[in-house]
Amino acid sequence: MSTYWGRPKINIPKSKSEWIWDIIGYFCCFGSIILLLIVWGTLPDEVPGHYNAAGEVDRWGSKWELLIFPFIGAFILIFLSVLEKFPEAHNYPKRLNETNAEHFYLHSRKILNQIKNICLIIFCLVEIESISIALGWGGGFGAWFLPVTIIGTGIPIILGIIQQRRIR
Repeated sequence: MSTYWGRPKINIPKSKSEWIWDIIGYFCCFGSIILLLIVWGTLPDEVPGHYNAAGEVDRWGSKWELLIFPFIGAFILIFLSVLEKFPEAHNYPKRLNETNAEHFYLHSRKILNQIKNICLIIFCLVEIESISIALGWGGGFGAWFLPVTIIGTGIPIILGIIQQRRIR
């Protein structure tokens, strides 16, 4: 067993839940890119560029701004996927040792995996919302989107902290 920063380097295969989250997140990410490519020619020159807390469009911008979502999604996907591969570099409490390292690493990696894929899903949904509003398919998500987004990203973090405190 090698060490990294004084921590053991352990090869832990991806769990079933990590695979499921990846499939959902990647499907949403690539699906929204495909949708954008399909509708690109029919999009008006101006599309929703920003939303207020009530989920209403408060700025319109060029349709080229929709390309920001796939690029940010790709950055998140690549950056957090690399971080997932090196759980020994994550931040841990002082009680981390060789006997509990595998449990800490797997737990930390699962949280990071969930956050990565939730972010991909959120960017996908915002892109789809902008496309649907621009094309007149719907009025958008409304006021529930922001609270659901905050809760959706907060729950894995809070549960992760609680579960990590149980690791001895």
